[in-house]
Amino acid sequence: MITKSVVPEYFNFLRKEMIEFIPMECKTLLDVGCGAGAFGSLVKKTYGTEVWGIDPCDSVAGIAPSNLDHFLLGCFSDGLDLPKKYFEVITFNDSLEHFPDPLSPLHTCRDLLVPGGIIVCSVPNVRYIENLKHLLIEMDWEYEDSGIRDRTHLRFFTKKSIAKTFKDAGYKVVSVKGINRRYWWWEGKRFLPIRVLIGKWIMDMNYLQFVITATPE
Repeated sequence: MITKSVVPEYFNFLRKEMIEFIPMECKTLLDVGCGAGAFGSLVKKTYGTEVWGIDPCDSVAGIAPSNLDHFLLGCFSDGLDLPKKYFEVITFNDSLEHFPDPLSPLHTCRDLLVPGGIIVCSVPNVRYIENLKHLLIEMDWEYEDSGIRDRTHLRFFTKKSIAKTFKDAGYKVVSVKGINRRYWWWEGKRFLPIRVLIGKWIMDMNYLQFVITATPE
């Protein structure tokens, strides 16, 4: 069996900040791109939820099953051996951006969610201030092993575009909330006039990620 120390840290993120978006009464959850199952294990311990996970990476196959109730190794798409109309919540913790077409997995979710079920999806914010600094000041776009410019990312999102993606997929957007905030120079009281004048163009830059909660129309 692959031990946690052998699995890359990339697949072991606990994502504690995401637990607040999971309803306490959630009985069944599917984590798409579950990695080694750290987040799923946290949900199980916190709420007693039955947690399923799916991930295409071979390196997590030896440990994820021990953290989850059910684990599938493979890509998330139609035709999977997953129960229909079964999951109250489906999560994408920074995994949707790894799909060539983000609409496809969202369409797949519709058949798996119970009536009234929700998707909770975290995506990196391409307008994050540190990323804009790298792009505009350093005049570069250097891919990295993780983060916004993860070299395995196939899509990039803003707060506006992730909401539009879900609407285009036939979902009603319940909320979009920034997480992992970076307090920047414009946060102080002395810059209140600036925030009043241009706040709607800069405040989203404070957040490393946005979490969208949505339900099928």
